[in-house]
Amino acid sequence: MAREKQPEAAAEGTPERSYREQLDFLNPIAQPLASRKLTRKLYKCIRKAAKHKQIRRGVKEVQKFINKGEKGITVLAGDTLPIDVYCHIPIMCEDRSLPYAYVPSKSDLGAAAGSKRPTCVIMIKPHEEYQETYDECLEEVGALPLPL
Repeated sequence: MAREKQPEAAAEGTPERSYREQLDFLNPIAQPLASRKLTRKLYKCIRKAAKHKQIRRGVKEVQKFINKGEKGITVLAGDTLPIDVYCHIPIMCEDRSLPYAYVPSKSDLGAAAGSKRPTCVIMIKPHEEYQETYDECLEEVGALPLPL
């Protein structure tokens, strides 16, 4: 029982890292990376989508729905290791002309989705309840330069 409480105490003791500090832990493939402002907008959109159950979470689920032709914005965590876990997702998105972007932290990505666990990939599906926020994110993510 004491062993279970240690991670909670450690999590409470560690302060939340800023956007700038999170950039130190990025993978080399984390391109295009969302700016601080776009990252906040994406988290806000994810929170709204999670409220309406309009998100796909996790590599297997996102991959399955990309293959089925579902549309949405794919958000990947830039600090996921090993890279092999999800390095095929951006290629799948490019093949199907789906917008995607990296955010610096998988724990923040999971928290935005309403989960206690970190998440490395989320797909936000469009919905009329948060269409304005979704369209803003879609426009900004679409404007990000794709890696060569």
